[in-house]
Amino acid sequence: MIKICYIGGGSKNWARVFMGDLALEKGLGGEIALYDIDIYAANRNAKIGEFINKDERTISHFTYKVYDNLDMALLGANFVIISILPGTFKEMRSDVHAPEKYGIYQAVGDTVGPGGVLRAMRTVPIYEQFAKKISQICPDAWVINYTNPMSICTKALYDVFPNIKAFGCCHEVFHAQEFLTLVLKEQLGISATRKDIYTDASGINHFTWITSAKYKDIDLLKLIPPFMERFFEEGYFERGERFQFKTDPFAYGNKVKMDLFKKYGALAAAGDRHLVEFLPSSWYLKDPQMVKDWCYLLTTVDLREKMQKEQIEESEKLASGEKKFQLKSSGEEGVLIIKALLGMGDLITNVNMPNHGQMSQMPKGSIVETNCVFSNDHISPVYSKPLPLAVKNLVYQNLTNIDLTYEGIKQRDLNKIFLAFINQPLLSTLTQEESKNLFKEMCYNTKEYLAPFYDLDKFFG
Repeated sequence: MIKICYIGGGSKNWARVFMGDLALEKGLGGEIALYDIDIYAANRNAKIGEFINKDERTISHFTYKVYDNLDMALLGANFVIISILPGTFKEMRSDVHAPEKYGIYQAVGDTVGPGGVLRAMRTVPIYEQFAKKISQICPDAWVINYTNPMSICTKALYDVFPNIKAFGCCHEVFHAQEFLTLVLKEQLGISATRKDIYTDASGINHFTWITSAKYKDIDLLKLIPPFMERFFEEGYFERGERFQFKTDPFAYGNKVKMDLFKKYGALAAAGDRHLVEFLPSSWYLKDPQMVKDWCYLLTTVDLREKMQKEQIEESEKLASGEKKFQLKSSGEEGVLIIKALLGMGDLITNVNMPNHGQMSQMPKGSIVETNCVFSNDHISPVYSKPLPLAVKNLVYQNLTNIDLTYEGIKQRDLNKIFLAFINQPLLSTLTQEESKNLFKEMCYNTKEYLAPFYDLDKFFG
C-alpha cells in the first residue's frame, strides 16, 4: 500500500494515462493524492479514477483523494509525480510565436531555443518551492518529473535538495526504438517490439543519441543506410500511418533523424520536431516551406488550445460516466519504474539524472539522459559509450547553454540568462540587437510570471 502524490493532478491527459497504467499493473494499491491549483480539474480526475476502480479489467485499485494543500498531499508520500504547465496558453503563445516576427520558428518551443529559455524562467521558481517542500515533508520519497524543460526542472530539484531521489522521464527514446523495429521489419522482415531491442542511449533530454542498437545479434544501426535508400526522400513515420506527418503536427517523417545519422553515424533518439530546435535554424527550420520539405509540421498554440478544450470535454464525459474510460496500457514506463523501486523486479530504461560519470564527456553534475538500472529503492546510472566527437560537440553546446540558463535563473541574473539566450543555435541568424529586442519582448509578454523574481525594468532600462 503506497501513497503517490501527483502534483499537477488536474492534468487533462497525463494524469489519466498514469491512472490507467496503474490500474493494469499487479500488486499495487494505496492512495493517489491529487494536487493542482485547478482543484476542479483535480476533482474531475478523481471521479474518473473512481470509474477506473469499477472497471472489470482493473487489477490494482487506488483511493483517489483531492488536496487543496500541497503539504498534506505530500505527507506520507512514497512517490511524487510532477507534471505541470508553467503558465497559460497566453505565455506559451509568446514562447512559440513571438520569435516568428524575427524569422525564428519553433516546432515545440518547450526545451531549448527562445521558448525553452522563457519557459525555464517561469518554471524554476516553482520547482524551487516543490524541492523545499519535499525536503521538509517527504525527503525519502522518489520524485518522478515529467515537466519540460526536463533538464532544468530536474537540475532545480537537485540543486535545492541535493539528497533528493529524483529523475526525469521522457518517452522520446521509446519512439526511436520503435523506429528501429520498423527498420528491422522493412529490411529483414522480422517483427519485434521496442522492448525486444537494446539501445545504448546518451545525451540530454530531447537530444539523446543512440550509439548502439541490437536485436539479438543483429546490429540495427547497420540496417539504417539501406533503409534510407528506400525511404529517406518521402519520409516514414514509425507510429500509425506512414505519411501521417503530412496532416498530424505531432508526427514526423524521421527525415531529419536519418539525415543526422548520415552525417554523424549515430541515431538521434528524439522526434524530428524536438531535434531541429537544438541545431541552427538554417539546417531544418528556416521557414515553413523548409519544415514541410523535411517532413514535419509546426505545432501552433491555437491547435494546442483546441486540443485542450477537447480533452476537457472528454474528461467531463468520463467523470460523469457519459463516456466509458478505455482502459489500456500506454506504453509509458512510469508505473514499471515504481514497481522496480518497490522491489518488484529490476528494470533498465533511460531517464534524466545528474552526471556522476555515466557520460564521461560531459561535466559532472549536469543533467544527462542515459540508461539506468532500477531495483529495490535504488537507481544506478549505466556508463554509456562515448559519443562521436562531432555529436559530443553538439550536445555539449546545448548542455552548457542549459546550465548557464539555470545558473542565471537561480541567481535571478537576467544578463546571464540573456547570454544563454543569444547562444541558442536557433538564434544564430540574429544580430545581438535583434536578440536583445526579442528577449525583452518575450520577457514582458510573460511579465506576470517573471516580475516577482526578476527586475525586468532595471535590466532593460
